[in-house]
Amino acid sequence: MYTNTLKIATAQEAVAIVKSHDKVFVQGAAMTPNLLIDGLCDRHQELKNVEIIQIHTHGQAKYLEAPYSEAFKLVSCFVGDNVRKGVNTNNGDYIPIFLSEIHWLFRKGIYPLDMAFIQVSPPDKHGYCSLGVSVDITIPAIQKAKKVIALVNPQVPRTHGDGIIHVSKIDLAVEVDTPIHASPLGIPSAIESKIGEHVAALVDDGATLQMGIGNIPNAVLHNLNNHKRLGIHTEMFSDGILPLVEKGIINGEEKELKTGKIVTCFAVGSRKLYDFVDDNPIVHFKEAGYTNDTSLIKLNPKVTAINSAIEIDITGQVCADSIGKYQYSGVGGQMDFIRGASLSENGKPIFAMPSTTKKGISKITPFLKEGASVTTTRAHVHYVVTEYGVVNLFGKSLKERAKALTSIAHPDHREMLERAAYERFH
Repeated sequence: MYTNTLKIATAQEAVAIVKSHDKVFVQGAAMTPNLLIDGLCDRHQELKNVEIIQIHTHGQAKYLEAPYSEAFKLVSCFVGDNVRKGVNTNNGDYIPIFLSEIHWLFRKGIYPLDMAFIQVSPPDKHGYCSLGVSVDITIPAIQKAKKVIALVNPQVPRTHGDGIIHVSKIDLAVEVDTPIHASPLGIPSAIESKIGEHVAALVDDGATLQMGIGNIPNAVLHNLNNHKRLGIHTEMFSDGILPLVEKGIINGEEKELKTGKIVTCFAVGSRKLYDFVDDNPIVHFKEAGYTNDTSLIKLNPKVTAINSAIEIDITGQVCADSIGKYQYSGVGGQMDFIRGASLSENGKPIFAMPSTTKKGISKITPFLKEGASVTTTRAHVHYVVTEYGVVNLFGKSLKERAKALTSIAHPDHREMLERAAYERFH
């Protein structure tokens, strides 16, 4: 029989149920339950071989630092800056996997979970808590974990969609009242602003947008003030969409799937963003197996997917998750949306990036670095944008691709790329 009462404990009491050799899921992004993580790390002398699985967390990942790392190992399905160093050592590892398929690790028992650490809102009068702004892979994790431990925080937004959990499914609850993680908007550079202008020119009225967080997506959004009837179906969004929603430019009128709704699986931004999504019926938080399902993405018209790359070779191969052998990021949802946009009626898959790194190294290269992963194959790549312009590689031969990509490379590197193309293709 269900009860609407939470079993309240201290953080120390809650994490005490974790045993050596357990596999622990940690909810991520703005909802990262750091109090539970810190409490677990405090037990490092009495635990061994505890495995933590996550996608992208915020805050200090103490389990990758000495002396805590002796008891813990991280297996991550994405790599953020707080775990990047650790993932590339013996203390961590990375699973290459599409965001759309991570849920199968739990639901099919490929990666059995003993514990799930989450953060939720207080229960409503029916006993349901909200998972806030990080639904993504949290739903399948709590469905399959043997035990669920939750921080219960009144500062967690109550979001609409699928991100709810009944108190009867929470084994132990720790009450807190602290702000969730916030990420302020950055200010785009002159180069990023130029890229934003180029990308915005590709966006049609009535398009359904997918874009992530960062200065280039924000620069694109800043240049959409004269557009109409835009929609959002994405894996995540940030503050950049708010002015366009307020002006009625983003209204989702032409979306086929959840018309009029902003669809996402997580959000990261400022308190203003969290106040916007709180109890807002136009924003639907779904699990990643839904938002990133290519067969669903393609149902919307004019899907315009804007993604980034670490490097692109002259044939169009995209590396977006490693720098050579060094695991820098993750596969994430890039291929899910690149393919979904390709299959959408009048869709546009777009890669947008500066022509060079901060050190002046060309991001358009003759070959990907040794050990680099191919995140998106050259057969999937259509539009590529730098501050020097836009090219569409779809239907182009290898030689034509090399010529097109060289035309939007930094002028200082074009001669090198032309020479490499000549040596390769004669």
